[in-house]
Amino acid sequence: MPTALQDPETRIRNRHVDFQVNDRAAQMLRFRSQIITRIREYLQAKGYLEVQTPIMANLAGGAVARPFQTHAVEFPDRHIELRTAPELWLKRLVLGGFERIFEIGPNFRNEGIDKIHNPEFTTCEFYIAYANLDHLTQVTERLISELVTYTNQLTHKQLPSLSTCDISIDKPFARVEFIEGLQSVMTAELPDLKSPDAEAGVIQMFHDKSIPLPESATLPKLLDRLASKYLEPLCQNPTWITNHPECLAPLSKSFIDPGTKQHVSARAELFIGGKEVVNTYEEENSPFEQRRKFEEQVKYRNDENRADIDEGYLEALEWGLPPTGGWGCGIDRLVMLLSGTDRINDVLPFGNLRNVVSLGRGGRNVVASQ
Repeated sequence: MPTALQDPETRIRNRHVDFQVNDRAAQMLRFRSQIITRIREYLQAKGYLEVQTPIMANLAGGAVARPFQTHAVEFPDRHIELRTAPELWLKRLVLGGFERIFEIGPNFRNEGIDKIHNPEFTTCEFYIAYANLDHLTQVTERLISELVTYTNQLTHKQLPSLSTCDISIDKPFARVEFIEGLQSVMTAELPDLKSPDAEAGVIQMFHDKSIPLPESATLPKLLDRLASKYLEPLCQNPTWITNHPECLAPLSKSFIDPGTKQHVSARAELFIGGKEVVNTYEEENSPFEQRRKFEEQVKYRNDENRADIDEGYLEALEWGLPPTGGWGCGIDRLVMLLSGTDRINDVLPFGNLRNVVSLGRGGRNVVASQ
């Protein structure tokens, strides 16, 4: 047994050895487990029922993302997709009379890998009937505050190789409205985002500010890029970004903002350290409005956005989804935040997909050289 492993590639390819010789690696795994347990206990104490929903289906659904596809011997002529989010399944359960439900489990998006993204990742989502956005943000602020306090105590007493979390948890958290905040920082006004030439108008703003256009420069992609450049870096302490343009949240209720006169969604995203931690919505429950939003989403379809109209979900909505609040949190990113870690590799038992695919190549010889 080596006395130490320091080379990152060696460590990730020989994780079984890394856990034996590096206290931080082993303690991170225990830390992650404790966070998941704490969230589960918090929700169960509030009367939420834990469920498991399908990972494979004919349509991934629930998120604007490129899905993984596979085949089943039972359906040789059909593609099956791995879910990108459990949202539509969970809302079907709310339709079935389960008014407080949650799921902690894996999701899959066939997209790139970087310090904070991995194609396979874990989320917690919960749904509660008759809850609005204010209720969801209050629940979130209490939960995040409790997790910071709990994990700092845990780190101090049991997991000393990990860092404590030093984020401010003063409540209420700050708030920034998407459109008003963006216009203020950019000192420019967005066009009417429902107009036929909205996309061209936003592209002109990119040119005026000398900002490189993203690939597949659709209206949602352009607005998301502006938010990541101008708004998200402002959110170092816990900050809610609210009232996103309607096209950025097709599963959310929407309304006309009285200040900007723009069509916006009943959505709030919590950012800490400039990174998204929680996403909340008042869920769209009108089958007619949801169909319209699905159809608009299809207009932006490209390699990254495989949007389709989910007729099965629309049919389910006709049975009457009560006013519902939805909440989602990336567990991997939350563990990174609470442990002061800046690489998703460090909070996954076997690293990211690139590491997992490469496992076993030359690992024995490299370990022997340590």
